Amino acid sequence: MPRHSSVMPSHDGSEPRPFDKAALPFDSRARVVTRTAIALAIVLLALWIARDFLVALTWAAIIAITAWPIYIRFARHIPGGRSQALAPLLFTVLTGLVLLGPIVLTAHQIAQGSDAFVRSLNQLRESGIPFPGWLAQLPIAGAYLDLWWRTNLSNPDVLVEWLRGVNIENITVWTSSLGGALLHRLFLFLITLIALLLLLRDGTWLAERALATAERLLGNPGERLASKIADAIRATVNGTVAAAIVKGAAIGIGYFLTGVPHPLLFVVLTVALGMVPLGAWVALSAASLILAFQDGAVLAATGLFGFGAATLLIGEYLIQPALIGGTARLPFLLVLIGILGGMQSFGLVGLFLGPVIMAALLTVWREWIGVGD
Repeated sequence: MPRHSSVMPSHDGSEPRPFDKAALPFDSRARVVTRTAIALAIVLLALWIARDFLVALTWAAIIAITAWPIYIRFARHIPGGRSQALAPLLFTVLTGLVLLGPIVLTAHQIAQGSDAFVRSLNQLRESGIPFPGWLAQLPIAGAYLDLWWRTNLSNPDVLVEWLRGVNIENITVWTSSLGGALLHRLFLFLITLIALLLLLRDGTWLAERALATAERLLGNPGERLASKIADAIRATVNGTVAAAIVKGAAIGIGYFLTGVPHPLLFVVLTVALGMVPLGAWVALSAASLILAFQDGAVLAATGLFGFGAATLLIGEYLIQPALIGGTARLPFLLVLIGILGGMQSFGLVGLFLGPVIMAALLTVWREWIGVGD
């Protein structure tokens, strides 16, 4: 049987030459495997190239999904609607100001307290650190602590000698590293805002493509899974922010009542750090120690710490998981495991990714066994 071939004209117009079909023809299954392998290789290569910016892009996606309902209402009041660049640009700028607000307020409060800090340094240079009288009243160790404090901390000459022993070179290196890390964080924050602007501008188109891709890969459950993930992200962010505000406001009342110096600063720090597990404990402990050592109000400091500790325990292990689980329809235990395990696995962004992964897992399990919510 003759071999089939086809001809192809040469470039110089000479006699055409035959050429054969592909020597190794691919069937449909081989094409699917090849395309899938190439697509995975490209995706992995892109992730490797963008590895230093994945956290910034993840934050942008979380903010965009969470703020999307608010952005829709905001864009309706902007001339041109969502199709123009003005609405996403203004919303991105406002979001950046909201995120930077606590940092600016904290810096302002610290600047206002710089005079007091200078006076404290002058006092240390002249008379050392004054001895708190309540230490001497402690049983067994009171007399020893009184003698050690007056010999070391209350003696300005000893403090000067101690400061001379501090390695200035190490402090300079640490300061330079801190400045470089701060510039790097600001750059990543700028990348986050740029990505947020693009996500808001093309959010409708991206959502349609995401739903179409999920449906093509997973079938009918794909759209429900994407919807559950979006709901879990909004519930996690809203629940975390709401719980942090409630904890900060409640403990802030204690700051004002007990006379903590610069109470507004500690309120802002408690709210901001309250979004991170154990973060608010740092602000509460610092405020209690300052109240005890600076003003000598030991009972007030103890009461403040006890009240704040009870508030934080209730907020972190009851209120916050309940807020997140109630909106995302997640069991309490899965929310708690998602928050703590996400932080341990992914860092700060894991605070939001953990519950989202648990919501996706629960959705897949429900689809697998064929039950609804």
